Amino acid sequence: MTLDPSTLMGPLWTLLAFVGLGWLAARRLAVDPRPIATLLIYLIAPLTFFRGLILGGPTPTYLLVTAALFATACLVALGVSRLAHRALPGEEGAVLAFSAGTGNTGYFGLPVALVLLPPSGVTLYLFGVLGVTLYEFTLGFYLSARGRFSMRDSLAKILRLPMIYAFLAALLVEAAGLEIPATILEGMDVFPPTYTLLGMMIIGMTLGRVTVRQFDWRFIGACVAVRYALWPLLALGAVLGLQATMGLAPELAMALLLVGVVPMAANVVVVAMELGIAPEKGALAVLLTTLAAPLLIPLYLGWMLPLVSG
Repeated sequence: MTLDPSTLMGPLWTLLAFVGLGWLAARRLAVDPRPIATLLIYLIAPLTFFRGLILGGPTPTYLLVTAALFATACLVALGVSRLAHRALPGEEGAVLAFSAGTGNTGYFGLPVALVLLPPSGVTLYLFGVLGVTLYEFTLGFYLSARGRFSMRDSLAKILRLPMIYAFLAALLVEAAGLEIPATILEGMDVFPPTYTLLGMMIIGMTLGRVTVRQFDWRFIGACVAVRYALWPLLALGAVLGLQATMGLAPELAMALLLVGVVPMAANVVVVAMELGIAPEKGALAVLLTTLAAPLLIPLYLGWMLPLVSG
């Protein structure tokens, strides 16, 4: 299986257009991105997450994929966090630690998954994305908050996040066999595209405030190394290990590899904006890794696919 780089150009240009709209909104309309970040975290993201779980029909197998990606994201973030705080100032280290456990699996990765995977593989990929998203709004949010707040205040902020309760509510609905009316689910169709649009626009709004002094190449280099060196090797190692010990369906192998090669998550900027921890530096790193994705993703997959299909 091969991936034509032109496959990625559609998602790339769409996302960059949203970033450009955000830049214009900040520079010409003086739009403040922080209320938008709050709206994403406390309303749009939980409803998007809840809708995805309900429509996906969680099964033990799917939830195992979610749990595995959640645990992996947490372990990577904790490991990078210990190293980051020795080499970077508190806020930059917190942003790096948060970004280490996540990637742009939704806005960027999903269109690629739809091209590369059959419907069953797309479902597996989506439940993996849910695990990464759950990390973002639990441990990831905590690690970010610790860059500025005490442990007690950071834990209190997590307990106020509705994402956890959206996840539990979706599992309760499924366990109880409740049916969500079709009209309600149709009304919730607006949330995923809104989540994508506003999430990418926040990057542009933040970049509209960037000055030359905020080009921190040590921080950006660390972000790129974690996203495009550590994660691809980790995904490849996990797939090869599972194939050798338990066996692994080809579509799940591809889904895991794709999680490992996507660019940095736009939510790095969303969370940094909400907590007030170096969002400008995060936005620069996200933009650079996104611009590199059409070149690097085909390169990585072209190298890894023969190894896992041999």
